[in-house]
Amino acid sequence: MLFEITKRTLDISASIVLFIVFLPVVLLSIIAQQIESLGPIFADTPKRVGRKGKQFRIYKLRSMIPNAHDLLHTDPKFKQLLKEYKKSSYKLYQDPRVTRVGKFIRKYSIDEIPQVINVFKGEMSIVGPRPYYPFEIREQQERYPEAKKSVKEVLNVRPGITGPWQVTGRSDVNFDERIEIDAEYARRKSILYDMMILLKTPWAMISGKGAV
Repeated sequence: MLFEITKRTLDISASIVLFIVFLPVVLLSIIAQQIESLGPIFADTPKRVGRKGKQFRIYKLRSMIPNAHDLLHTDPKFKQLLKEYKKSSYKLYQDPRVTRVGKFIRKYSIDEIPQVINVFKGEMSIVGPRPYYPFEIREQQERYPEAKKSVKEVLNVRPGITGPWQVTGRSDVNFDERIEIDAEYARRKSILYDMMILLKTPWAMISGKGAV
């Protein structure tokens, strides 16, 4: 109980500070985004699965062409890309839908900054497991049946902007390994562990290691 109260207090404080500090960077990114590709500011991605399985809409700067998610699933020209997407644990290293500005903000995790709004609303935490898509959890559990226990543990905590897998490989890690890393976080959660992850986060952002 004390952990939950402390973590939530820190989340609210940190989300306000981060919003103020990174607002100029976000605004410049939005201007560049709109100059290159006029359209929605935020990504039009499906809802994510949060704590206790509750779904929510994540705030993330658009790094792709407008309507990118629906086009991937409905446009015939992306049929092969969709197959690659599912085959590679829902990540693509060469995605033609990503804009030039999008590649830059993804590499340095600028697109993730608006998620401080989700943190302030209580849907996410600054530190926690990756926020997964519903279809990703469903389909990957069929592919990795042994991951079901880990998924259950992960959904006991709020997803985070940063977390253990983001600072230890990010998109270079497959789903079964990634969900186990997140489950380990859920088991050993503590303010000290959160601080350790936060200390590693700036280097993960600057280096862009594993980002797609």
